[in-house]
Order: sequence, then structure tokens, then C-alpha cells
Amino acid sequence: MSKHSSFLKLFFLINFLFCSLFSCQKLLNLTTNYFGPNSNPVPDFTDATIPKFTELSVYGDYYFGFGDKTVNSYVKVEIPLISEKVSLKFWAVPAEYYEVTYAIKDRRGMQKNSGFAAGDVYIQTRISLLNNKEKALNLILNATLKTASGSDYKNRRFFNTAGYYFDAELGKSFILKNAFLNEIRLVADAGFYSWDVQTPNLNVQDDALMYGLKLILKKKNISWENTISGYNGWITRVPDYGDKPIVFASKLNFKGKKNRYFIQYQNGIRYFPYNQIRIGAVFPLESLTPNFFK
Repeated sequence: MSKHSSFLKLFFLINFLFCSLFSCQKLLNLTTNYFGPNSNPVPDFTDATIPKFTELSVYGDYYFGFGDKTVNSYVKVEIPLISEKVSLKFWAVPAEYYEVTYAIKDRRGMQKNSGFAAGDVYIQTRISLLNNKEKALNLILNATLKTASGSDYKNRRFFNTAGYYFDAELGKSFILKNAFLNEIRLVADAGFYSWDVQTPNLNVQDDALMYGLKLILKKKNISWENTISGYNGWITRVPDYGDKPIVFASKLNFKGKKNRYFIQYQNGIRYFPYNQIRIGAVFPLESLTPNFFK
């Protein structure tokens, strides 16, 4: 055996022992450009109102394109503690099924191409700072906690770190009296988003500015929402790190006697490599609405 081959074997043995003792890790990119679509999505924002009654929302999502197909359920509950003024909101992805190509599996460092995972739980407090019904003007402050409860980190479905964000929604309606539209509503959203980014022997936070604009057109029991939103983080360890995603969503709502139904298409404009089709329903639950002022 040559001295050269003996040296190489000794080098690899020392490297293996070093990594075993000191937990050598591959530097991971904790963004939705390298994880599943539900890992750290651009946060949704509302029409800048708080409901009168408790609302249960149930969605079904299908993400496709760019080598990752994901199907998931989605549940959201908003509980007004003070009607139209203060509420608590909870949401999560109870389960998702995913299939990715071999190219995506290798790019992300996944262990398998398909499987099931469960998502993070979000907890949000919402406070109405302004509710001027005469001018149809609303201002809502949101404080949100993203828990580290998601599963299948090894297959890059959900982060194993927590996060939080604060944002404000400002909405203004313009009432019309014509044959085409009853109301035009504009909503702007702005805030600060932060989440933990684990790196070998170092924990840092990725901090981002959130933003969004929404246009809502209403005619009787039908409304059409168009939203563009995103956030801008500061980490740029690789050119396509991806903590600056932008998405566009178009949503059609139908209001029944009590419930609301909708269908939505979302496109990832930048650093969100997914198209989305979402269908869902919102159920007001008057009997489950707290009343602390009886």
C-alpha cells in the first residue's frame, strides 16, 4: 500500500471522528425556497376587520409546479373576546402529503421523496385601534407567535425553530351606487417578522420587513380580492437564499345565508417556488362566541 493511499485513509478517518465528536452539520437555508410551502409562508392578512362572532375556517390546498407537489388541510379559528374589537386567532396545517423530484430532494438534502408531515401552530392576538364606521376606516394591530411544532425537519417540510411577527392592517372602503359594484375596499399591511435560524454552534435571527396591498371589489354576495404581499429578510449567504419572497393571490368569495365559501389561486412571484389552488369555507359560530359583558 502506498504512502499516499494510507494518508488519504487516515485523513478521512480523522474527519469522520471529528464530525462525530463535534456534530458537523450542513449549513441549511431556512426559507421556503429550500423547504415546503407551509414552512414559512408569506403571512396572510385580512380585510382589516375583526368578526362579530367566532369563526371556524377550513381550507384545502394544492401546491404544484417547480418539482414539489403538496396537498394539505388547513384549519383556522378566530374568537372575538370583545366583538369587533379584540380577538384571538389560532391556525395550523394539521397534515400535508408531499412528493418531490429527485432534483429537489438533492437540492434540499431530503432523506426521501414523499411522505406526510404536520405543520406549525400559530397564535395571534388582534386589537382594533380604529373602527370608524362612518368613514369605513379600520386599523388593526396583530401580534403573532409561530411555534416550532411542525414535523419532518429532516425532509425539509417545516423549520424546527420558532418565530413571531407584528403587523398593522389599515382598511378603507368606498361605497358605490351603480349596477356593477357596491363597494371598493383597499387594505394595506406592514410589519416586522423574525424567526430563528439555527447554524452550527450559532443561533441567529432572520429579521424581515412585511408588506402587502389588497384590493377588494364587492357586488351583493360576491367579492373578489387581489393581494400582493411579501417580506424582506437580511440573510444572503447564497445568491438564491430566498428570504425575500413575494406572492400574488386572487380570491373569489361567495356569501351564503350564514357561511362563506371561496376559491383562490396564488402565484409565487419571487423565492416562493409554488403555485397554489385553495378552496375553503368560513363558518360563523355564534353559540361559541364569548360574552364577558352579560
